[in-house]
Amino acid sequence: MSELQTTETIGHAAAPEHGEPTFLGLDPGGWVALAMIAVFALLIWKKVPGAIGRALDDKIAVIRDQLAEAEALRKEAEALKAEYQSKAASADKDREALLERARHEADEIVAKAKADAESLIERRTRMAEDKIAAEERAAVEQLRAATADAATKAAAKLIAERHDAATDARLVDRAIKEIAGR
Repeated sequence: MSELQTTETIGHAAAPEHGEPTFLGLDPGGWVALAMIAVFALLIWKKVPGAIGRALDDKIAVIRDQLAEAEALRKEAEALKAEYQSKAASADKDREALLERARHEADEIVAKAKADAESLIERRTRMAEDKIAAEERAAVEQLRAATADAATKAAAKLIAERHDAATDARLVDRAIKEIAGR
């Protein structure tokens, strides 16, 4: 194997070395560099960097406009928030005032109802007392009338039993003298 190795090594050593291919004296790396220079020159000649700058400036302007609009919307939203907060506070105050007014009215209604109930009870009590007093007077008058009637009948009976016509005439004369002497 050693001979083979030597022959192979010699075979490679004896072959001429080939360099990279070139065209017009430029190797592939040179051609790539030349193509890049041409592309950049074409971009500059067609004013692409300016167009890119204008496009970026336009985009920046659009973004600034959007930011300004967003700021205006934020301020408007804050104003609306403040307005609604004040309305909510006002509504709370109104609610408290309504509750206080309702409590006051309810207290007045309860007080009026108590006063009306007391007045009604007093009137009914007075009416009942008046009715009782009237019934008592009627009963007393009826009792007096019954007593007077009974006394008259008893007196008439006693007079009829104890007195005769001459005694009656004397009593009548004495009563007339007493009445006339007054």
